[in-house]
Amino acid sequence: MIKVGDTLPAVTLMEFSEVEGEGCSIGPNPVEVSKAAAGKTIALFALPGAFTPTCSAKHVPGYVEKADQLKAAGVDEIWCLSVNDAFVMGAWARDQKTGTKVRMLADGDAAFAKATGLTLDLTGKGLGLRSNRYSMLVKDGKVATLNIEGPGKFEVSDAATLLAQAKS
Repeated sequence: MIKVGDTLPAVTLMEFSEVEGEGCSIGPNPVEVSKAAAGKTIALFALPGAFTPTCSAKHVPGYVEKADQLKAAGVDEIWCLSVNDAFVMGAWARDQKTGTKVRMLADGDAAFAKATGLTLDLTGKGLGLRSNRYSMLVKDGKVATLNIEGPGKFEVSDAATLLAQAKS
């Protein structure tokens, strides 16, 4: 399992862009984690699934609400990862009104979740292999803090916890 001091896995995530700009075409675009995180401080949080109750009611809204405070604390970007496809993550971004505050990144085949060892097997519940719920502060591609939730919990991966860590 990934731990503080480790480098993020060199995998490619997908991001849906509705508007062409900054060299991005419209539609899903690859995001090479190692390149995208280089030289930046990232507030990264992952969750089991788009449009799921806790994720939609608490997790994403907290990061949208605290985005300006996180940026004031030195965070360059906020990333939300989920084992969903880029189209679902794009629709969820619209629904959650993340705008430019939170990058909604698709880990469609769970490559990032598997590489970090932070998977959650929800096969018996009809959801298959997913990501565990967690957050981390990443500095220049290395994990600076890591907050992993216990099963069914939402206590340590919230935006307020990561904001406090970014400020310290």
